[in-house]
Amino acid sequence: MRDKAAYDTLIPMKISSWQTDLQSSIHKYQDLLLESGLKNDSKTTPDASLSTFPTRVPQAYLSRIDKNNPEDPLLLQVLPTIDEDKKTPGFKTDAVGEIKRHLTAGLIKKYHGRALMITTAACAIHCRYCFRRHYPYEKNQASQENWSNAITALQADPGIFEIILSGGDPLSLSDEKLESLILKLGNIPHLKFLRIHTRFPVVVPSRVTKHLLETLKHTRLKTSVVLHINHPNEIDADVRLALNAFHHAGLQLLNQSVLLKGVNDDAEVLTKLSESIYSNHVLPYYLHLLDPIEGAAHFEVDESVAHKIMEQLRTRLPGYLVPRLVKEVPDAPYKIPLG
Repeated sequence: MRDKAAYDTLIPMKISSWQTDLQSSIHKYQDLLLESGLKNDSKTTPDASLSTFPTRVPQAYLSRIDKNNPEDPLLLQVLPTIDEDKKTPGFKTDAVGEIKRHLTAGLIKKYHGRALMITTAACAIHCRYCFRRHYPYEKNQASQENWSNAITALQADPGIFEIILSGGDPLSLSDEKLESLILKLGNIPHLKFLRIHTRFPVVVPSRVTKHLLETLKHTRLKTSVVLHINHPNEIDADVRLALNAFHHAGLQLLNQSVLLKGVNDDAEVLTKLSESIYSNHVLPYYLHLLDPIEGAAHFEVDESVAHKIMEQLRTRLPGYLVPRLVKEVPDAPYKIPLG
């Protein structure tokens, strides 16, 4: 039975809170090298300009990195390199054309019937390929005024039936702030669906609190939690507990990954990822081609390679475990499926 008692038992008692776990994150590049057992070299030593997108890695995620391995797929996602300073044609600071699609500060509408709310600039982890690494958060702050204007704009547009909470990461908000926001959204009669895009349950699994589950369970909006897991090594015992707690609260769990060179551009890895997440009640959703964000070109996987990987996935997995390969194109009315 999916009730409070059922998922209470899945959340272990912790001495520290998720906020404390988050505060213990590594914020210095040199500390990340030290914790990973690596040394400076000509490839990894970052230029001073990288300070505009600083290092941030929570301890829970760091503990899963294979020490002394510069090619570890989890490390590659968070380790700044000099490649980020290279200028590559076609790679921009607004990779998916969000800036001109704001209804109000922090409220974006790109697709029919859906709007996306930038709830916060804060993330639990700074992924080096992040498509919002250059987003103007200072102009779209998660202030009470901006939230109020966003709610007003949503109320005024009956054509919007789904609201997506993004960021940053919406689970960076306290349980109380998130509950207050979701309550206000639930009071907008034409909204039907709530989608939360988050990496928190994977990188700081202690974030999945009883208060959070109760909030998501009791909103009238049909709620989906869209996770971002790129590699099966990101899933450990604590992550499995968090995912199972979501499931027992009756929430729909989906996963979207980004195809990243040197990280998961391999059919065997992606097969294992689909099987692993499905074993923990998560359905594969999207496999994104890399958004062409400035500073991330070294992660790009050629589209022809992506197609070959997808063909291999189809021969290895049942159809419901094969994610949809897509790319996001500015001004397109939807994400572009690639077969």
